[in-house]
Amino acid sequence: MGLPIVLITGQLLTDAVWAPLCAAWADREVTIADNHSEETIAGYARRLLDNAPPRFVLVAHAMGGFIAFEVLRQAPERVAKLVLISTLASADGPAQTARRQGYIDLVESGRFDSVVEERIPILFPEHRRDDPELLRIARQMAAQTGADTFLRQQRALMARIDSRPRLHEIAVPTLLVWGDGDGITSRAHHEEIAAAIPGARLEVIAGAGHLPMLEQPDQVIPLLTAFIDG
Repeated sequence: MGLPIVLITGQLLTDAVWAPLCAAWADREVTIADNHSEETIAGYARRLLDNAPPRFVLVAHAMGGFIAFEVLRQAPERVAKLVLISTLASADGPAQTARRQGYIDLVESGRFDSVVEERIPILFPEHRRDDPELLRIARQMAAQTGADTFLRQQRALMARIDSRPRLHEIAVPTLLVWGDGDGITSRAHHEEIAAAIPGARLEVIAGAGHLPMLEQPDQVIPLLTAFIDG
């Protein structure tokens, strides 16, 4: 059955984002880590480790990537392989902090739905922004996340540290996956991580946005499976 797999994703997303992978890996030991109950990135990492198998493959998406870096700081010996999808390693700069504070202000004024609708165009590539099924899933995940959890996630993200100075310490096989239509993270973000982690490689998913495992599962599933089993 191979090594156990732990999945961790980020803000306004639920287990539904992993549905294609979980279906493909139905015969494997797969755990989806909690992404909504903590106040800090360090807290999310501790919770993940408390509930994970002794040693595992960590597949981390978006905010989950920030948690993955913290997991590797807290317990590097427990991670056998690492997959990073649609993420970055730096802390927020002034522009990102201001954007997040704007989201917080909207939510606290009772306009959580406005935040959801504002984010949809940056989740998906231009040619998929009217895809009714993707829009349905994105809105449903946001509704299930809810305003209170989203606020906790935003504050945890705003307070995270810059992980770049310690990327060279990551000593496990590492795969990065990025969709070239992602409106949140860039190729440069992923190339920076890949260059810093010894032996890491980057795979680009053409035509995918911020959720490549949901948008292009036929490409992502065999890619991740080959990496995990290789």
